[in-house]
Amino acid sequence: MLRPQFPTCRVVGAMQCHLAVAIAARVAVHPAAWVCGFLSKSLKPPTRPYSQAAKTASHAKPSSNHHVQQQSQFSNSLEHSLTSIGLELHAGIRRNASAAQLYEDALHHEPGTAISSTGALIARSGKKTGRSPRDKRVVEEASTVDDVWWGPVNKKLSTEAFATNYQDAVNYLNTRDRLYVFDGFAGWDPKYRIKVRVVCARAYHALFMNNMLIRPTREELDSFGEPDFTIVNAGQFPANRFTSGMTSSTSVAISFERKQMVILGTEYAGEMKKGIFTAMHYLMPKASVLSLHSSCNEGSRGDVSLFFGLSGTGKTTLSADPHRPLIGDDEHVWTESGVFNIEGGCYAKTIDLSAAKEPEIFNAIRFGSVLENVVYDKHTRVVDYADKAITENTRCAYPIEYIPNAKVPCVGGNPKNIVLLTCDAFGVLPPVAKLTPAQAMYHFISGYTAKIAGTEEGVTEPEATFSACFGQPFLVWHPVKYAQMLAQKMQEHSANVWLVNTGWSGGAYGQGKRISLKHSRAIIDAIHSGELETAEYVNYGVFNLQIPVSVSNVPAKVLDPSLAWEGTPQEFTETIAKLARLFQANFKEYADKATQELIAGGPRV
Repeated sequence: MLRPQFPTCRVVGAMQCHLAVAIAARVAVHPAAWVCGFLSKSLKPPTRPYSQAAKTASHAKPSSNHHVQQQSQFSNSLEHSLTSIGLELHAGIRRNASAAQLYEDALHHEPGTAISSTGALIARSGKKTGRSPRDKRVVEEASTVDDVWWGPVNKKLSTEAFATNYQDAVNYLNTRDRLYVFDGFAGWDPKYRIKVRVVCARAYHALFMNNMLIRPTREELDSFGEPDFTIVNAGQFPANRFTSGMTSSTSVAISFERKQMVILGTEYAGEMKKGIFTAMHYLMPKASVLSLHSSCNEGSRGDVSLFFGLSGTGKTTLSADPHRPLIGDDEHVWTESGVFNIEGGCYAKTIDLSAAKEPEIFNAIRFGSVLENVVYDKHTRVVDYADKAITENTRCAYPIEYIPNAKVPCVGGNPKNIVLLTCDAFGVLPPVAKLTPAQAMYHFISGYTAKIAGTEEGVTEPEATFSACFGQPFLVWHPVKYAQMLAQKMQEHSANVWLVNTGWSGGAYGQGKRISLKHSRAIIDAIHSGELETAEYVNYGVFNLQIPVSVSNVPAKVLDPSLAWEGTPQEFTETIAKLARLFQANFKEYADKATQELIAGGPRV
């Protein structure tokens, strides 16, 4: 029989036989995680989880700070809710703690934490400085198995493996002296919002989700009840590689039936943000409303615009307009009455950030914000946003009200304009084109942009990148479902759809030049002013796009890539044909559910 060893535990007295057998049996299949958790539960006095002082304090007068709900103020319903998922209640649990308390805890207990010169909390996410899409799993369950788009994005996990990971996470959390519970909302529209509970062991994670979710009022917190979705974040503890379905020590797993997400082996906070978005990407279409990976702003006439785009396309920059309040920068839902932001904050990239280039983001980095993985001067605490020593994926999470131009509540009417942004490094897509409904669906499903030589190891020339619906890693349903819902919304509300290329003109990367930001802004202004609705258009060859003859403050030559091309006509023909074939090859993955009309919205070679 296997004899478990406990080098860090001193067991006082004789261990009963059944306890030894239970530990030995479990440790044989999943050693460290379960042993620590089991001993923490079995060898501690039964009165430890919830002290008499905490029970007495639970009847004390509530704090006036509506963002703070301490352990001493736990309601019976909250006690039952937490214990029902396996958590032990004790005085070290902090519910919806204030930013100040989370700062104190992080500085005292989390190595690498500091306060920046502007007052933001600087935190380190450990070895993982970005998401781990290869380790994402969705549980295969009878109630959802026919809904999920299974494949590289949504890899199957058994219910048994999820239960194992869940128990390991809870057991680990039960060994911690401090636990954080944050209760908040996803979605600004009360009709569609969901109640989210986050349980974690790091103050950094709690403050991050305090910023990213919608913070409840005191009254909403008191009546919160059972959550609709729970994140159990034990990211400091590794997944067991021998558990079925695991390919590394990292696991990010979602069960739609259990309404839970379990994180093991990664402390990168962005996993929680995108976990909630994945849940909304499943739940919202099921409720017949469309979830979207987009930014959103609103004009003075109430005209709403949606901006879709992958990294490097200018989505954040072009949607940040001093004359148009920001509804949100990343995640939205389009309902029968308009759009709403899913989040209560922003998660902005900070690499090369400056006050001159992006003043609103720069000034949002203050007390209450969380800076991730940045390098700073140890004496002055001034952050060097150009330093990539830790990662290029440096970020800051802050409440949306830190943006002066934000619209709160973050809701708007039905969109009038939809902008699909791409950064074409081949230099053959036009700076702007008006799309038909079929073309809009085709380019929405394609989600095209291009990697630039030098941005990644091994990339020596422009490389096409496709991400379905401009957010493939977070899709749950088949991409065609989202595209069909978008087309229906466009038709119902007569929305215009535009393809806007912020990439290269005059030639491919290395030969041509990046389209001027000034010209891209002028194009967006022309969309918002209505100028492009009445403009004269001509057909653009292989991609069958309609491009305007003129746009205010944009040279006519720039509008037609074939005229701006500085190489030979043959080179242009070969390059545009190459990109068209890449589009066609990519779209074969979705052709089984696409209509002929939709397929015809793509390029023709």
